[in-house]
Amino acid sequence: MNDITLVVLIGLAALTLYALFGGADFGGGVWDLLAAGPRRDAQREAISHAMGPVWETNHVWLIFVIVLLFTCFPAAFAALSVGLYVPLTLVLIGIILRGAAFAFRAQAYRDERLVQTMGRIFGMASIITPFFFGAAVGGLAAGKFAWYSPFALGVGVFAVALCAQIAAVFLTLETDGALREDFRARAIAATLAVAAMASLTPWIAALTKPATFAALTAHGTLLDVALTGLVAVALLAGLWLRRYALARVLVACETVGILVGWYIAQAGFLIPGITTLAAAASPATTLRVFIWLVAIGALFLLPSLLLLFGLFKASRRAG
Repeated sequence: MNDITLVVLIGLAALTLYALFGGADFGGGVWDLLAAGPRRDAQREAISHAMGPVWETNHVWLIFVIVLLFTCFPAAFAALSVGLYVPLTLVLIGIILRGAAFAFRAQAYRDERLVQTMGRIFGMASIITPFFFGAAVGGLAAGKFAWYSPFALGVGVFAVALCAQIAAVFLTLETDGALREDFRARAIAATLAVAAMASLTPWIAALTKPATFAALTAHGTLLDVALTGLVAVALLAGLWLRRYALARVLVACETVGILVGWYIAQAGFLIPGITTLAAAASPATTLRVFIWLVAIGALFLLPSLLLLFGLFKASRRAG
């Protein structure tokens, strides 16, 4: 395994963690906005407790991916920053708005109108952020940074559905009783929405971006799609049978399958049609130093995050 491949695998691992934990947070905001029924307030409280003091830590993975890009692939980082300036700026605005709204809502409990306003901002920003993340990825895959193309916008909708699915599946293990049934129903609905968008976006590509469709239907990609589809079916069965711990594992596997499929479809390109991973990479010395620093940093970061999550979940159980 060469240095470039190892750096890419590290980046994919960080993206997976951000998609799972950050995606669960974004999805929690979606369900906060869509909370309904007699247990609406209880649903929102469950979401807030699940996110708790750990919601800010999830952006560590996004920051790490950004650092990886400008350190190991600086030319590509510059091109992405210019070509995807609009959607990435909207992503940043969404992250800031949802973080501020979540914090202000927690302190505005004496003013019901302000609580509702902050809640709406939090929910809407939780949709805006993954949507434009998805549109940026779709624009990258479509070529020429066409984040506004029908295919890219379809990927944006797919990203929102995926975040909602991850959050609902995770929340089935954070709740019990009737509240758990509420999130189980939402998890099933979101899984069907993810399946629908996963089926629709390739056809959009076939009609508007033939080259992208060819990449999505290459042999390696099709195998990954088939395996990910089987995982999604198993996830649906797990939710139906109320195997919530299994469902959480399966939704993580599904997310990994989606990101691996995207990587395979890139076919060695970092920016399709513009630059390959090998052409955009920094000198070998820089890559090796980065890999060693990641290994050393992981010795401190990973135990700290495990301790944070462990203490928080332990306090939840004690409560």
